[in-house]
Amino acid sequence: MKKNLNQPQENELQYLQLLSKTFPTIADASTEIINLQAILNLPKGTEHFLADIHGAYESFQHVLKNASGNIKRKVNELFGNQIRDTELRDLCTLIYYPEQKLEMVKLVEEDINDWYHITIHQLVTICRDVSSKYTRSKVRKSLPKEFSYIIQELLHEHSDDIDKAGYVTAVIDSMIETDSADDFIIAIAHVIQRLAIDRLHILGDIYDRGPAAHKILNLLTHYHNWDIQWGNHDMLWMGACAGNDACITNVVRISLRYANLTTLEEGYGINLLPLATFAMETYKDDPCLEFIPKTSGGTGVLDEKTVRLIAMMHKAISIIQFKVEAALIKKHPEWKMKDRMLFNNVDYDKGVCTIGGKEYAMKSCLFPTVDPKHPNVLTKEEEELMKKLHHSFTVSEKLRNHIELLLSHGCMYNITNNNLLFHASVPLNDDGSLKEVELFGGKKYSGRELMHHTGLLVRAAFQNDSSEAMRDFARDYFMYLWCGPDSTLFDKSKMATFERYFLEDAETHKEYKGNYFKMRDNEEVVDRILDAFEVRHPNRHIINGHVPVHAGSGENPIKANGKLMVIDGGFSKAYHKETGIAGYTLIYHSRGFFLVQHEPFTSEEDAIKRGTDIKSFTKIVEMSSHRMLVADTDIGDDLRGQIEYLKKLLYAYRYGWIKERG
Repeated sequence: MKKNLNQPQENELQYLQLLSKTFPTIADASTEIINLQAILNLPKGTEHFLADIHGAYESFQHVLKNASGNIKRKVNELFGNQIRDTELRDLCTLIYYPEQKLEMVKLVEEDINDWYHITIHQLVTICRDVSSKYTRSKVRKSLPKEFSYIIQELLHEHSDDIDKAGYVTAVIDSMIETDSADDFIIAIAHVIQRLAIDRLHILGDIYDRGPAAHKILNLLTHYHNWDIQWGNHDMLWMGACAGNDACITNVVRISLRYANLTTLEEGYGINLLPLATFAMETYKDDPCLEFIPKTSGGTGVLDEKTVRLIAMMHKAISIIQFKVEAALIKKHPEWKMKDRMLFNNVDYDKGVCTIGGKEYAMKSCLFPTVDPKHPNVLTKEEEELMKKLHHSFTVSEKLRNHIELLLSHGCMYNITNNNLLFHASVPLNDDGSLKEVELFGGKKYSGRELMHHTGLLVRAAFQNDSSEAMRDFARDYFMYLWCGPDSTLFDKSKMATFERYFLEDAETHKEYKGNYFKMRDNEEVVDRILDAFEVRHPNRHIINGHVPVHAGSGENPIKANGKLMVIDGGFSKAYHKETGIAGYTLIYHSRGFFLVQHEPFTSEEDAIKRGTDIKSFTKIVEMSSHRMLVADTDIGDDLRGQIEYLKKLLYAYRYGWIKERG
């Protein structure tokens, strides 16, 4: 052995010894190198980007099932010239909702065995197409155990091969005879759905407005590959779970504002009876006109008695919210939010509120629980109510499980395949430079460091090993993240909740956006942000949600010469009138970026019975100069690193530094 051979360093040798347990021979290591190099040359997997789902469970679920129209496009490409439009719709519906569609088919189909043969052949063809960009190993891991072998056999056999046609027919006949054809169809439909989307990125705001955020998180609990960049509405619920009373009151208020009690009561078991009892007693003589709930978020028609009760509860929790928020604002003068303690500014005799030295007329001064001398102090009854609500939120096991899911899959930002993802903004100074924001201990951060340390602070609220002072600050800080002027999740002058409820002058309702939103169409500013986050690739982007794009008014979601994409198109019904559409999906596959604009989804029942689908319009955002491969992605970088270490392991085997185990 030559003396000048480079023996691995001790720490590297330890890693190679660990690696040798997985690849104990030269043959094993060589085979894995060949496998990984082959994977590098497969087409890039399809990424889906969604933002601001806001409880719109049915629409969200359908978008996942149809892969934002991608499955329908594949079905049309494969069978568009072979079968009628009605049959194409039925086949798509079968893939989206196999259990329900099978029940309908068996009621009307005269020759069910013939239907099974035709349909299974079609589903296998579609599955073969969507699986073509993956390794056999990855496809195999996506298959249900009970049908894994059969699906693998059918995927790699073609019925047009005369020698194999009998084999394929016999397999299908056997499934029909053993009454397992339905289960097989359900299984392969779910495989198609799974393989059509390689990774799902959610850019925040699963919660609020729509009626079923808890169902979305139940679905994500079992979803194969996803991540989330937390939004301000998610942060509100995280804060409520952590025990921040200001967040708890905001969560309840927003739920009442949109008449959405399902998530609170059915989803998480939050007991609202004490609030209802308190509200009926305290506000029984108050018309609460400004607190009539909005019902455009998906809630059905409410009777007059229910609307009246919700309005009283809505006002009751709103008054408590302003008091609880004032206590936190007073506790944290560094937030510079003293101007939001507006009960201090009300002249209850004159019926005016003074803001910026100017008096504004109040819509109402019926505040039976507000003491003008101490306007931000809770009454004994309000204190008792808050204790009950606090307990209900902090002991909810279902809520805790969902917040832990957000923590395990989420962060403030993500960088993936040269795309910088975050929900709302990066705080900027007036000149477009990165703005420093104060966090725990008086330390100030900007840009990437701000995002990173904010994320650590969020997690500290749930960690027992954090210091008591840090946990206390972290719990409080959820409120600032929700509505603080320099919050990366808000970035506006104020949240004008008080003004909208109580002041006549609409000018006071305006919330002025921060510099990021004013400058995000400036390519130079966007480049500066990307540089600060060390996203260096020439083909790089920022992808955001948070602020709805008014597509109906002609606003373009693509900004800064294509370097920034805003994909909040308003999934929730509460936003449809504002945006003119029903959400966006940004798709990034091997050919480039495509923005899919959705029209409102009617219902799951319509989709199953009548084959209706979300009508979508696709816009090409950016085409790649070549078909992107796994080698062009972050996974490709990881695989090249693995290959490099496997080569070092081979080297160590061959020169005797590590012994083969085979």
